Amino acid sequence: MVRTRERARFVRETPDVRRQALIEATARCLAEKGVGGTSVRAICAQAGVSSGLLTHYFDGVNALILATYADVGGKVSAALDAAVDAAGADPRARLRACLQANFMAPVLDPDLLATWIAFWSLVKSDPEIAAVHADVYGGSRAQLESLLRAAAPAMSDAQARIAAISLTALVDGLWLELCLDRSAFSPEEAQEMVEKAMNQALAG
Repeated sequence: MVRTRERARFVRETPDVRRQALIEATARCLAEKGVGGTSVRAICAQAGVSSGLLTHYFDGVNALILATYADVGGKVSAALDAAVDAAGADPRARLRACLQANFMAPVLDPDLLATWIAFWSLVKSDPEIAAVHADVYGGSRAQLESLLRAAAPAMSDAQARIAAISLTALVDGLWLELCLDRSAFSPEEAQEMVEKAMNQALAG
């Protein structure tokens, strides 16, 4: 009996899948090579596609970096939202979960730090990156303010704003240190420090 070879089925990826693949390749390039090493060639090599595909979906590397910042910020936000939802209905538990999720996967990730550093390096020189940065951090602080007011109904808007800024600064500093070097303190100790600061903020 003669066997005929089955023709391999060609699956055409959707535009959204191809676009997302380029964004993820850009994030990897930024983490590994920094902004200076993130070129059309490097991104396309990382994604395994031609340069023509990149220019089909994005107006150059800058536009792709901009989309990548928004995408990475969205993923971090989604991880925090999931932690809050999993905490149940208690307002204090929801606030605690939001803060402590910063010291757990997928947010606590050295590769994510490298990508953020690349983004931060562009904030002062690129108005569009600065706008995405303001949107990402503004959304995070607004979420904290809402959680703080729910956990402490007597807290004024002004107090919630200052508390959210303070807690964000503490979380960012501890997250940065942990991503760089975990020898000084553990994620669990970071969570304890942040919870202490949270309790102080709620106590007024």
